[in-house]
Amino acid sequence: MRLALSTLGMPGEGLDRAIEVAAGHGCHGLELRLHPDTGVHRGLGRDERRSVRARVADAGLEVAALAGYVGVCEPGPDEPVVDALLADLALAAQLGAPGVRVFPRGDDPAVGARRLRAVSAPAAELGVRVLVETHDRMATGAAVASLLGAAGVPETTGALWDLLHPWRNGEPPAATLAALRPWLAYVQIKDAVSAGDSTPVPMGAGSVPLEECGTLLREAGYDGWVSLEWERTWYPGVAPVEEILPGAAAWVRRYGRESA
Repeated sequence: MRLALSTLGMPGEGLDRAIEVAAGHGCHGLELRLHPDTGVHRGLGRDERRSVRARVADAGLEVAALAGYVGVCEPGPDEPVVDALLADLALAAQLGAPGVRVFPRGDDPAVGARRLRAVSAPAAELGVRVLVETHDRMATGAAVASLLGAAGVPETTGALWDLLHPWRNGEPPAATLAALRPWLAYVQIKDAVSAGDSTPVPMGAGSVPLEECGTLLREAGYDGWVSLEWERTWYPGVAPVEEILPGAAAWVRRYGRESA
């Protein structure tokens, strides 16, 4: 497993500070939230995109993924969704990111599957994958698996397992992994107070079954990116991400394949 830091945990602090924190805490990469608040977004010009890529690389880091906000199953016409996703995929390729996170934002797998197929050829040319997160109206592994199975383009799609959401929606971690395993490409870790209260807490201090999830991933041989998604953007009163990263790094060390 390789640890990344999501810039969602550093609202208003900018890219250079995120790079400094990630490099200083033993991270291998950054998950870049696409938002003006982070300094990384679709509006960047060519030179600005080159600068982002160079600054990350100069610190010895990689761009693990772009955290986009396209709703791949969102009701409505396909064209705006496809256009937005194509723009994010192009940005990812220019920044050296292997994947772009998307949300479902709908519950009809046929809609999302159609759009995933529409961007598959350009994504393949760019060498970038669409990562569908277990979130909102498809919060379980079973739901995301149904979407990815319907799309039928495994070479350009993958599943992003956010450990919180399937569990808080009643799906046991073993069932989530079993459903997502053919497509699992990325993992986001976090802890929270309870299934009914998603306020972030330090790793191991809440109710998310992190030990069970880690054991399952290790036994499955998962060795991809693991991103700490510390949601300080949505919960500004929680501790700075610098205080949470050591616990995330310890979790990755404990459950990485080399510790098996």
